[in-house]
Parts: sequence; structure tokens; C-alpha cells
Amino acid sequence: MAASIGAVACRALHSRRHGKLLSIGRGLFSGARCLVAEGETHFGFQNVSETEKGEKVYHVFESVAKKYDIMNDSMSLGIHRLWKDILVHQMNPYPGTQLLDVAGGTGDIAFRFINYVRSQWEHQIKQKLKSHQNLSWQEISKSYQEEELKLPGGSQVVVCDINKEMLKVGKQKAQHLGYSEGLSWVVGNAEELPFNDNKFDVYTIAFGIRNVTHIDQALQEAYRVLKPGGRFLCLEFSQVNNPLISRLYDLYSFQVIPVLGEIIAGDWKSYQYLVESIRRFPAQVIRCSA
Repeated sequence: MAASIGAVACRALHSRRHGKLLSIGRGLFSGARCLVAEGETHFGFQNVSETEKGEKVYHVFESVAKKYDIMNDSMSLGIHRLWKDILVHQMNPYPGTQLLDVAGGTGDIAFRFINYVRSQWEHQIKQKLKSHQNLSWQEISKSYQEEELKLPGGSQVVVCDINKEMLKVGKQKAQHLGYSEGLSWVVGNAEELPFNDNKFDVYTIAFGIRNVTHIDQALQEAYRVLKPGGRFLCLEFSQVNNPLISRLYDLYSFQVIPVLGEIIAGDWKSYQYLVESIRRFPAQVIRCSA
């Protein structure tokens, strides 16, 4: 599989070229709907009404939620973990970072964010505690464990997903893994986020934006909730440019992934849609006239 990471300093870009970001978004993604009638869009290779797409996408993720993580490992041979690690390392969050992870239901990005911020802080805590020469090692260890439970600098990650079943799986994972501090879960639509303006330092969306009905509206909402200078990071599948690899990729996608979906998740159709949705998503490199 091929995946690309896009990182845009949304607010900074918009402040320099007022109004351009959102108009680019509309032009960029209108091409993906250019072959359907007004009020219609695509659901995989099908043309459906915009309302119907939202309902169908919801049912897809409602159906696959419990097996979603297992299927990601199976489909990508575990490589999706590396892609998400790279995304968080490119984010390079600092203590105090406020992150919004949209379409992040099962928590993969959120948990990596928490681990990354804690690891950055860990060495500083150890050095600080060791400097207290009058403390015993037991006291140092106890103090360190207490600090470790917190996200440094008031860091916070909000996982926002429209699908309650995906969030349910994420909450269960968080409880099992011991994540609670600095983590919250919100049911919300990427096209109409339930947050105030200028709230977050970073907005991430991993393998989710192609499932949004109105991508331009989702981009507009991302801009609205980001602080000035905030960053938008999108991890998404992209086209394979090598012709030979592209043919192998298509063969694997259409002949293997739906079969895995049926065997592991008992759901051929949902994974057939996910494969088709990748093909309907715009290319990673788009040339447009001024």
C-alpha cells in the first residue's frame, strides 16, 4: 500500500494569502465529484446522494469497528504502524501541545501522541529528580511515577469521530493500556466540529478525509479550530506512480483485501468500499492553473 503525509501550517498560510486555502480546497476536491450530478457524490465507485453517502460510511465503520485495528495490521502487514509513527514524529509535539485527532476513533494517533510527549519529558524529569541529593532512590522513583502519569505542560489530545462504535473501541483500548490523563473522546462531524475557534495547535486526520462527504467543508473547519500558526497533518493513501507496482497494488487491493475483510471481519462489502474510495480520492500531486 502507498500512503502519503501532508503537513500544512494552515493558519500561517491563510494569513499570508487570505482566503486562498479554502478556495484551493474547493477546487481541489470538486474534481473528485465532477462526474456526478448536483447533490450527488461517490461512495466507492457508486454514485449516491450526499445524505446517502454519510449514512453508508457510518454503517461501514460501525460494522468494522471491532476488527478495524486487526484488519489494518493484516491489510498493510503492520506497515500502517510505521506510517503513524512517522506522522507523530513529523508533528514533533512539545509539552503543552493541544491536539485534535479527527476520525481517530480507535486512538492510534492519540496514544502515539501521549507516548511521544511523555518520552520527551521523561529525561528531564529524571535529571531534575536526581539533582535532589537528599532524596532516596525510593523517593525519586515514587516522584517520577507520579509525574509520568501526567501529560507535561498541560498537553491534551481530543479524539473526535462521528462513529460511536469506533470511539467505543478506542475508549476500551485506552482503559486497557492505562491512558486517561490528557485524553478525551468526542462524537463529532469533521464538517461541523463542536469546538471553539482557535483552540488547537495541531489537527490530524489519518485515513479519514476521503470518507468525508464535503472535504472542502472539513478543511474549512480545520482552519477554524486551529490557532494562528497551527498545523494540519493528513495521512492518506495515494496513487502509485510506478506502473508495475501499480498493477500489483491494484491486484492486491481488489483481489486480496476484500477477502481478508470477509475472513477476519466477516464483511466483504465494507472493505471493497474502502479499496474503491482510495481510487476515487484525488492524486497526491495536483497541477492547477493560477
